[in-house]
Amino acid sequence: MRAAIITRPGSPEVLEIQDVPQPQPGPNEVLIRVHATAINRADLLQREGKYPPPAGASDIPGLEFAGEVATNGPGASLWRIGQRVFGIVAGGAYADYVIAHERTLGEIPANLSWSEAASIPEVFITAHDALWTQANLRAGENVLIHAVGSGVGIASVQLVRARGAVPFGTSRTADKLDAVRPFGVEAGLCLPGPEIAEPLKDFSNRVTGGRGFDVVLDLVGGPYVAASVSALAQRGRVMLVGTVAGQKAELTLGQVLSKRAHLIGTVMRARSLEEKIAAGEKFSKEVVPLFENRILRTSIDREFPFTTEGIRDAHRRLGSNKSVGKVVVNLKG
Repeated sequence: MRAAIITRPGSPEVLEIQDVPQPQPGPNEVLIRVHATAINRADLLQREGKYPPPAGASDIPGLEFAGEVATNGPGASLWRIGQRVFGIVAGGAYADYVIAHERTLGEIPANLSWSEAASIPEVFITAHDALWTQANLRAGENVLIHAVGSGVGIASVQLVRARGAVPFGTSRTADKLDAVRPFGVEAGLCLPGPEIAEPLKDFSNRVTGGRGFDVVLDLVGGPYVAASVSALAQRGRVMLVGTVAGQKAELTLGQVLSKRAHLIGTVMRARSLEEKIAAGEKFSKEVVPLFENRILRTSIDREFPFTTEGIRDAHRRLGSNKSVGKVVVNLKG
């Protein structure tokens, strides 16, 4: 089969499409013919040698896919051959075929194309797990989403609205704030430079009447963590998801204590199989029907072919920080 291989750590030029052996499904696993995949920040870090796959995972990059069941492994019985499925894996989705545990898969709604389906799993499972499950988001709460123009950001805006809460967002560029307004952002704040604490506090006071945000989804990290705590309401929750702005943060602990703030770190890739199954099953039950009913919708920034230059261009696009929504790679065409 064809697969995108990281030939050595480095820039997008180290990616190459090569012929490799087709994987074989083990007990309770399914072999999926991949029709589309999407690019994630973890893929860029893996390519650079900064984020190796978990033990036992494929060295081939790619965390999400949309495709059809090709073969069931021993004991796998939940899916029939040819059924359209999507999901997330710890690696291996940049290929013609990928293996996944049968209980981690979801059925693709009939109204979604392959590319639309491939743009969903990583961002919506991450956002749903962080906001609905871990932060226990409630109707009427105010939610701030950093990097709101990202794939997870746009998914989060829609899930906040679907929960009956109110989403706000930040971005480094005004054009991204304009691009996400149709998805339901109540108001946005442009933070183009390093000074973010005071503008964010002023924004919080203005849009929440001085109460602060009940939940902050931090996809950025670094100095955004302390600024998020300052903008929190009493007993507010900060969900730490990303670290593109830095892996270290300096906090005023008295502020954390006085607000009785909750700081919750979350990651999906390194979780145990049972944890991934639980997150996937909740996603299938609570989120997938919202796509069928068109309450939620996908956001694809650009689509690239599954060629050496196409996969490199897809990585360049996400790495440029200019994308709004998901960068998708189409294997079917």
